[in-house]
Amino acid sequence: MENSKEACAGLVVRLPDGAFMPRLGQGTWKMGERAGLWETEKQSIRRGIQDGMTLIDTAEMYGSGRSEQLIGEAIRGMDRNGLFLVSKVYPHNAGRRHMRESCEASLKRLGTEYLDLYLLHWRGGIPLRETVECMEELQAEGKIRRWGVSNFDREDMEELWRVRGGEKCAVNQVLYHLGSRGIEYDLLPWMRERGVIPMAYCPVAQGGSLRRGMLQNAAVQEIARAHQAAPMQVLLAFLLKQPDIVAIPKASLPEHTEENAAAALIRLSDDEWKALSDAFPAPDHKTALDML
Repeated sequence: MENSKEACAGLVVRLPDGAFMPRLGQGTWKMGERAGLWETEKQSIRRGIQDGMTLIDTAEMYGSGRSEQLIGEAIRGMDRNGLFLVSKVYPHNAGRRHMRESCEASLKRLGTEYLDLYLLHWRGGIPLRETVECMEELQAEGKIRRWGVSNFDREDMEELWRVRGGEKCAVNQVLYHLGSRGIEYDLLPWMRERGVIPMAYCPVAQGGSLRRGMLQNAAVQEIARAHQAAPMQVLLAFLLKQPDIVAIPKASLPEHTEENAAAALIRLSDDEWKALSDAFPAPDHKTALDML
């Protein structure tokens, strides 16, 4: 019988450069901020890696670097080649004055020589042309393997594509879950046409009111019972059924990390996916990009 680690290992997507990226990883927003939870959160990250969730997402913003420090401790002594590390640069640092310094600080906190993926956290005042040039320089120097963006809507992506080298963007990380499907209207099709990989943050609708009754929904509950799964695992399975979606749920407790990994074992049928989609339909018009 397949276990969680094997299932996670089988969930990969090919990046534009030909490399493979795990499709079920670990988010770390708000982790590392409370000293009393440090060891538990560190064990949660390690448990996730043991269960096959080797992609770990962070940012210099998260806890003002403490999330990166937490990850650095958690992965110390592990095989770096078996990990896929992602971090993000503040918009105000995404230019010639500060980007190299920001990247090197992230590398130091993580205890690694390179990032597998470096993202612009959101749009800021620094011209995209300058940001792209700095990303390309960091890649040429071996500090990052590839780069991307986060919280970019279709208009932002179109502007990026008009910048020299902008088409080398590998990933766009956006808020996406069963109850927030606005990207499906025009952003997701645009990205798919150009091979930009979508990475979903808050894939189980972290954030309280964002869940809007999803976990109590009849379709979610029925499918969870059918698979002997938790409702949140069903939300993850909804995204993972799409072969190009990368999901990065956060879990501060090892048992929750284990639940997230086990979501990789759920194989939704087409009818189940349609039932969920009908319960929480995608909009039939342009909507503002959801962000946290």
